[in-house]
Amino acid sequence: MTELPVRTMNFAFADYDVPFLWNPRNPAFSSMANAVSFLAIGFEKMIVQLISQAKPQITDPDVAAEAQAFMRQEGQHSHAHRQHVKALIRRYPGLRETLDAVVAEFDELTATTSVKYRLAYTADLEATFTPVFKLMLDNDDTLFAPGDDRVASLFLWHFVEEVEHRSSALVIFHSVIDSELYRMRVAPSIFRHVLRVIRVACAGFNEHVPLADRQVDAMSMFAMYRAQQAVRRWLPWSRAADNGTMPRAFDDLSTREQLVALAGIARSQLPGHNPDHEALPALADRWFRRYDEGYDVTRWYTADSADS
Repeated sequence: MTELPVRTMNFAFADYDVPFLWNPRNPAFSSMANAVSFLAIGFEKMIVQLISQAKPQITDPDVAAEAQAFMRQEGQHSHAHRQHVKALIRRYPGLRETLDAVVAEFDELTATTSVKYRLAYTADLEATFTPVFKLMLDNDDTLFAPGDDRVASLFLWHFVEEVEHRSSALVIFHSVIDSELYRMRVAPSIFRHVLRVIRVACAGFNEHVPLADRQVDAMSMFAMYRAQQAVRRWLPWSRAADNGTMPRAFDDLSTREQLVALAGIARSQLPGHNPDHEALPALADRWFRRYDEGYDVTRWYTADSADS
């Protein structure tokens, strides 16, 4: 079983005007990460409800302890992301509607699907996080460091803890369900749902955040959308809205690293996948060590200079 300490964080988002474009050097990544904040609130609310419902079916005391710690970590993530999103809503009140729509997607999932399905949902999605977050954390010098330190530090904390509990969701799934065939069979519907929720968030950004503040079309992370927009702009009768340029969040990262991450995502959905065997981001070990030493991880890039 995994040792999962519960770390309570305060990023002080209520104390200042939190920018939507928190990394001006990469507006597309800023927008994508903001969508993660919205999704995290709904997803992690679902996890907390799911673990509570699944508890009677968890008979192994070690797994029960892991499930409890996993749920508590996810609850902390949800709380911190709520503070981030609340700060964005103060600036752009229409985003309240977007948050409500995102949370409603997960509330409906909780109301209309079985515990079995949601355990598979959590296991499948969580299994992708280690290769995805390794890609991001291995490139923190361009994706996070140039941005608002509080927002960057929120995502660093969340992502390293996802790496820390990378096996938890699969451990819980196997304890209760233990059917790799089922996990694979429902994976397509799970990822369709995830993409639908992200689209809800990104469409809300386009609607409620002025282009001057986001600088890019928030929907640009979707390849099909980019292709559709390109076609529409060539059609003389089309009235396609111009929501800004359409760069991708990882355009500056090496193709090799992106392909390695993509291979890791595919591998995570195969039978017998064990996240403990995954390559891990070096930044995660450094983060845990500095946290244990008392470093202010809520200001990961600036705490030293601010305290000197």
